Amino acid sequence: MRSLTQLAEEASRNALSEKDIEWLHLLLADWQVLADLAAADLVLWLSTDDDRFIAAAHCRPATSTTVHVDDIIGLQLPVAREVELRRAIATGQVVKSPSAHWAGTYSMMESCVPVLHDGRIIAVVTRESNLSSPRLSLGFEGWTVAAADILCQMIARGEYPYETTPTVTAHGVPRVLDGVLMIDPEGAVLQTTPNAMSCLRRLGIRTSVRGRVLAQEITNVIGDETMIEESMPVVVMGRASWRAEITAHSSTITMRALPLIEGRKRLGAIILTRDVSEVRRREQELMTKDATIREIHHRVKNNLQTVSALLRLQARRSDQQGVKDALAEAERRVQAIATVHAALSQNVDEAVDFDEVARSILRMAGAVAQTEHAVDVVTRGSFGTIPADQAQALATVLNELVANSVEHGLAGRDGRIVVGANRDGESMVITVADDGVGIEPGTPMSGLGTQIVHQMVRGELNGSIDWSPRDEGGTVVTLKMRVEAV
Repeated sequence: MRSLTQLAEEASRNALSEKDIEWLHLLLADWQVLADLAAADLVLWLSTDDDRFIAAAHCRPATSTTVHVDDIIGLQLPVAREVELRRAIATGQVVKSPSAHWAGTYSMMESCVPVLHDGRIIAVVTRESNLSSPRLSLGFEGWTVAAADILCQMIARGEYPYETTPTVTAHGVPRVLDGVLMIDPEGAVLQTTPNAMSCLRRLGIRTSVRGRVLAQEITNVIGDETMIEESMPVVVMGRASWRAEITAHSSTITMRALPLIEGRKRLGAIILTRDVSEVRRREQELMTKDATIREIHHRVKNNLQTVSALLRLQARRSDQQGVKDALAEAERRVQAIATVHAALSQNVDEAVDFDEVARSILRMAGAVAQTEHAVDVVTRGSFGTIPADQAQALATVLNELVANSVEHGLAGRDGRIVVGANRDGESMVITVADDGVGIEPGTPMSGLGTQIVHQMVRGELNGSIDWSPRDEGGTVVTLKMRVEAV
């Protein structure tokens, strides 16, 4: 499907500037409100080179049956319906059809709304109401249609959409179906829908608010200790097109104002309401859960570091070199797992950015392994984000492989260990190469570290591992694994 920009370029009778296109996008981002208030389809028409009109965008109402069941974007307006559009463009006024149009099996009423921007008409919006379908039983009366009429007049004067309109993609943005109030220029409530009254009752407003100042009624139910958003006064008074959340009596209601104006004169405002109490409660539960998980990982990390310190202390007290070596290996393995938990304690997901973890582990493995010679450990490539369970297993495996290269492959000599990571989506190949003495093909790999590596690779990582001689001398270990979805 062609975008609005593409259709505008094709329909180049009146060349639209970038600012014109931005204005149309701003209108489309918020015109669902207008469609629902008017209980009508909205279609945006652009003039073409052959003096016709092409449909560039379409919005169906949620409060009534649509006029257009099929997609009409990219289609041309029938010639018989062009008269009102041309009159709207010529006069710059909203033009209503004098009679209903017959559209297949039903009739519709149409209004043509010129879209003014920077002093010129850049498009026309048709407002098409299906007369054969009554409005949904939502407590709406003629006042919502009258409010839509005012917004259409504002479009024709270039006063709508609002340049300060908040994004409508944010979670919890109120819609017409969620509740609507209409207030006068002084903030007194003129009209309400049942859903809007339900929202006010959630805040503790039990009596009818019609004829009363909405801001005062809300102030009366908000406790002195309740945090109040700075935007709340201008929203509940209808002074600016913005949103605010109001919390009272364990309920949270989000409100959005649509000021109704005529030049410098304030006509009042439409206030959209929505009960987001359950949404905010779930978000709070998630935040609490995330904080608890981070705290658990932090405590596990601290406990593992305590175990590591105890192992180190015990190694110092032993007189037997074999015991010292075994305890040092155990300490190194505990520290590798603690490093992963330290990373998990810093984020809210059960996943780890493994690149930093790998660097810490490789530094530690190279330093802890006993050698009197200089060993340089470097990394290449990127591991990316890895699930927590796989991260712990991979950390242990890398720790063992590097320590094995230092203690055996580079025993008695200086050397270099290169750890490479090549990730392609869920597939990852990891290599650990050293320039040490190398291994003989067929040499049995029966040490404890090797057994741990085999068990971790085949079990937790569901991968494969292979040791082979390096062409330039030394050994290269190749680990292939599939990273689980995060």
